[in-house]
Amino acid sequence: MMELDPICFSSHCPSRTLFEQIADKWSMMVLAVLSDGPHRFNLIRRRLEGVSQKALTQCLRRLERNGLITRRVVSLSPVAVEYEITALGQTLQKPFGELHRWTMDKLSDVKAAREAFDARQLDHGFSGIQLGKRAD
Repeated sequence: MMELDPICFSSHCPSRTLFEQIADKWSMMVLAVLSDGPHRFNLIRRRLEGVSQKALTQCLRRLERNGLITRRVVSLSPVAVEYEITALGQTLQKPFGELHRWTMDKLSDVKAAREAFDARQLDHGFSGIQLGKRAD
């Protein structure tokens, strides 16, 4: 079992903040997109179906601030911005790759668990409640 120092769960612990910033869905996906080389903003956005311009901009800024990507202005007409993963960012590729492999390997198990959970909820009369939402 993984042992963690209880302080790492404190809202004041810097590791918690960093973990929150790199483990969100867009950060992991941006780093995956950039793993095959530098890309412009719009290409990243097209590859990440469903991301808004605002969410992607915020994500890219967080990743840049944390030293995981670099931002480079390309002198073209019109001016373009290109993002590239840094050496520090590349160190996340192995653990993120493992997480992705686990996700793909266990997807059917998770689907079965969800279906079993949903069936139990129906048996107990919770059919109108969606996961993560409270009934008022």
